[in-house]
Amino acid sequence: MTFEFWYTLILLTLMTIVLIKEWFDISITVFATLILLIVGNVINVHEAFKGFSNVGVISIGLLFIVAGALQSTGVVEEVSRFVYGAKRGGVRRKILRIMLPVTALSAFMNNTPIVAIMIPSIKSWAEKNNYSVSKFLLPLSYAAILGGMCTLIGTSTNLIVHGLLIESGYPGFSFFELTPVGLPLALFGIAYITVIGGKLLPNRKEPMLELGESAREFVCELKVTSDYRNLNKSIENAGLRHLKGLFLFQIERNGDVITAVGPDEKIKINDRLFFTGIPQTILELQKTPGLQLIKDSSFDLKRYDADNIKTYEAVISNSSPLIGKTVRDSGFRTKYSAVIIAIHRNGERIQKKIGDIVLKPGDTLLLLAPRKFLRQWYYSDDFYLISNTSEVHSKPKKQAIISVVTLIGMILLITLNILPLISAAGLAAVILLITKSISSSTAKALIDFKVLIVIGSAFGIAMAISNSGLAEFFAQNLIKLNASFGTVGVLIGVYFLTSIYNTVITSNATSALIFPIALSTAIDLGVAVHPFALTVAIASAASFASPISYQTNLMVYGPGGYKFKDYLTVGAPLQILTGILAVVLIYFYFYA
Repeated sequence: MTFEFWYTLILLTLMTIVLIKEWFDISITVFATLILLIVGNVINVHEAFKGFSNVGVISIGLLFIVAGALQSTGVVEEVSRFVYGAKRGGVRRKILRIMLPVTALSAFMNNTPIVAIMIPSIKSWAEKNNYSVSKFLLPLSYAAILGGMCTLIGTSTNLIVHGLLIESGYPGFSFFELTPVGLPLALFGIAYITVIGGKLLPNRKEPMLELGESAREFVCELKVTSDYRNLNKSIENAGLRHLKGLFLFQIERNGDVITAVGPDEKIKINDRLFFTGIPQTILELQKTPGLQLIKDSSFDLKRYDADNIKTYEAVISNSSPLIGKTVRDSGFRTKYSAVIIAIHRNGERIQKKIGDIVLKPGDTLLLLAPRKFLRQWYYSDDFYLISNTSEVHSKPKKQAIISVVTLIGMILLITLNILPLISAAGLAAVILLITKSISSSTAKALIDFKVLIVIGSAFGIAMAISNSGLAEFFAQNLIKLNASFGTVGVLIGVYFLTSIYNTVITSNATSALIFPIALSTAIDLGVAVHPFALTVAIASAASFASPISYQTNLMVYGPGGYKFKDYLTVGAPLQILTGILAVVLIYFYFYA
């Protein structure tokens, strides 16, 4: 065994330990390993950085823009509104309602933004309906992973293996090549979580923010229009009775004021509803169809462009010219190019129309304003403090339609073999940028360059594994250990080697590191390469037993209040069972 063999083996072992211990950021650790492999002459500079120009890596970067457009136009958020359904039905039914659409969406767009959008949505829904959020966030992550295994663009690990196949001189995956294996696995995973996983999931509830004298209680006023789906229903049946972080304290109807709003009170057209709540719940409420922001409906949260208009909180100063004036008479809209959505006055519930409230020093205003508002008024004496508040993803409806049509068009171009993935994704990104369905600044912010560094570096490390002889060494030993079981035995060995490694480091790194071993194994056996490549892709994506193995698992870790053992309890059985089923499906699909 050569110096390169031992040098590479020692570096990979150290890299694995550092990744497990999380001593440094993943991108730093992997990139540092790549540089050290160059220093040790295991790979040259061209081999090390060739991965950064790989079609798979570039495609992932472009798909961040496509997925970002669906996020910024509010498409994914709108879909989530239809997910939860009524309060009827148990936890299992709710888990199923969440997992099915998320799995379907994740098959056709990057699953990271889906999970990012759904986390606050699920948390808010769970709090309002007194559910434990820990029962739903881990299934959310698992649904995103399961959906990602179904198509070529579902997850970055598929694209990495696709790119490595092309680099090695083989055809890449077709768009639906993974579907015959991924779809049954996804359905099995959904069934497992719904029937068994629901019982194993923890039942933890975080302390809710209750409105009271100590809470920052904003007051907002909304008008009921003919579009409101709960017209003529009682407050209770309309779902406005037990809202967490939000309280309906007053209704004005035909000039009469109803202050003690009972649960049986019916909601009528043109009613003015007065709520107190925290900014996030107020912003969510104003996106409800049929509830209109008073007077300034052109700034309706259901229609504004989030790339141009943002939400802010501004505290009125002692020297502000607004003091002593009502909102209506202050000329606020004209002077500041902003709209007051809600007002907070410490320790006092303001029981007036927004327009009739007399402004005082220390009042906190929740505003809709252009992006330049913070820069323009931050140092003004009119306000003590101006800060950004909750992000609301929104675009005019036509741009939401454009983003959906563009996604469908991209998929058709790929599946009909009209354009390769990278060209179709590039065309989609250009269309979305030209139509302003996503701004260039938002697109740049949504591209996860750390992920791209890890993936690009992993290609170079994979080359080092091949050059050093490590790939051939592991391939020969895999064949020896499993030879008595034939090809299916070797597939099992590749799958579970990938799965074990994937438990301790990220799925992207795992797919790139194990691919050369799988490739050498297939070549030595004299069998087709694609089944082994598909095995690596599926095993890398099926990351259920650890929070650090997949990005979406890590994203729900804190918000769900999970512990490491929760992933083992729920995810380890799923990882083993999907592994067995995957090998059986791959073997019968390709070899039977």
